[in-house]
Amino acid sequence: MMQLKVIGVGAGDPDHVTMQAVKALTAVDVFFVLDKGEVKQELVDLREEILRRHAGDREYRVVFGRDPERDRGSDAYVESVDDWRRRRADVCADLIAKELEDGQTGAFLVWGDPSLYDSTLAILDDILARGELTFEIEVIPGISSVSALAARHRVGLNQVGKPIEITTGRRLAKSWPDDVADVVVMLDAQTAFSRHTDQDADIYWGAYLGTPDEILIAGPLSEVSEQIVEARAEARRRKGWIMDTYLLRRRSK
Repeated sequence: MMQLKVIGVGAGDPDHVTMQAVKALTAVDVFFVLDKGEVKQELVDLREEILRRHAGDREYRVVFGRDPERDRGSDAYVESVDDWRRRRADVCADLIAKELEDGQTGAFLVWGDPSLYDSTLAILDDILARGELTFEIEVIPGISSVSALAARHRVGLNQVGKPIEITTGRRLAKSWPDDVADVVVMLDAQTAFSRHTDQDADIYWGAYLGTPDEILIAGPLSEVSEQIVEARAEARRRKGWIMDTYLLRRRSK
């Protein structure tokens, strides 16, 4: 039977790759990469650097598929994501069927941790549910961008006796979560934090975590919100893409 490994490789620093991930990388015959185009070629290059450092001096193959575009303008958010995932599953299923033989091991390298705001596991479950391919899945956890953010700002993610919520910019744009003092926000294309400058809160923001282009800004939300918006816009203009996350922390009364 074919084996597929979903390997978390950290937020961007090749040194984030764990010993468990290194062991998994050295057992892979075929690495599958979904190419997001020239704008994000840096991400493909970084994956290749991770393989050069950690996959071992041996023969393996890297095969590429084109990552389909998602309709980001649709008002039907859930439906558009489901459609995108189905088309992603089509691409991945085709790659697996054509490039992986029975008894071989393939792998998808996932930024951060595969369990946190990543679609790879759901896509592989979709492929299995179709009944056309059969394979076993092993998941290797990784250092998430959330963990990297907290480490770089030297803060804990939670306060004593208080809950923490991990959410998206789309949801934060609607409202601050009820009864939550600490909010970690991912996938925020709207700079949703700027809608909450009336809150007595601090923000710990980071972009391109673990890479040479890393940007860190922290301080009272009302004071640094505009600085983050400008830094984010400038970075996106310069590189053509951005990956960022942040922690919002209400101050104790």
